[in-house]
Amino acid sequence: MKQRQLLETLRKAAADKGATLVFVRHGGRHDIYSVSGFRFAVPRRADIAEPTARRIIKEVEDL
Repeated sequence: MKQRQLLETLRKAAADKGATLVFVRHGGRHDIYSVSGFRFAVPRRADIAEPTARRIIKEVEDL
């Protein structure tokens, strides 16, 4: 999955919960984002492995 697609999916999942996706900071090879105080890392590369993308999406949807 492309990083842009993943971030758009995360924005929509956050909006469904009445929250927003917030960029926190750049990490070494990841960007750190937050939704309702829950922080998570998103790899900073064009293509993100499908299992990784699904895990991140699931974490945000389960909030």
